[in-house]
Amino acid sequence: MRLAYIPNLITLGRIALVGPIVWYLLGEDYATAFLLFLVAGASDALDGQLAKRLGWESRLGGLLDPAADKLLLVAGFLCLGWLDALPGWLVALVILRDLVIVAGAATYHWRVAPLEADPMFISKVNTVLQIALVLVGIAGRAWAAVPSVLSEVLIVAVAATTVASGAAYVVEWSRRAVDPQRRG
Repeated sequence: MRLAYIPNLITLGRIALVGPIVWYLLGEDYATAFLLFLVAGASDALDGQLAKRLGWESRLGGLLDPAADKLLLVAGFLCLGWLDALPGWLVALVILRDLVIVAGAATYHWRVAPLEADPMFISKVNTVLQIALVLVGIAGRAWAAVPSVLSEVLIVAVAATTVASGAAYVVEWSRRAVDPQRRG
C-alpha cells in the first residue's frame, strides 16, 4: 500500500462510522455515539491536512471526502431531528441544500464538463458548524449539561451558513456552466 492512500482510507473509515453512529443514536447510547461522531469529525480534518501538507491529494479523495461529510452529517441531522434534538426545519434546510448541491454537481458533470470537487470557504465553515451542532446535540442528550444558548447560536449559524453556502454554489456553478473555462 502506498502512503498516499492514507487520506482516502481515513475517509472510508469515516463512511464506515456512519452506520454505528446511527445505531448508537437510535439506541440512545449517546455517549458512544458522541465519541464515534467526534472521531469521525476529527478524521475529516486529519485526512484533509494529510492530503494537502504531504501532497497526497487525489481526484478520488476530492470526491470521497465531501460524500463522506454528506453521509455523516445527513445521518446525524436526521437522527437528531427524529429524536427532537434539532428542529425539523433545520434538518430539512440542511438536506435541501445538499440535494441542490448534489443535483447541480451531477447536472454540471454530465451536461457541461467533468466535475472537479472544489469546496468553497463558506462550505467548509458550514461543515465545521454542522459537525459542532451535531456534537452539541448528542452531548445534550448524553449529559444534559449543554447550555441552551450554545445550541441556539449554533442553530442560527448553521442555518445562515447553509443558506449562504447553498446560494454561493448555485451562483458559482451557474457561472461556470455559462463559461466552463471559469475557475474560482
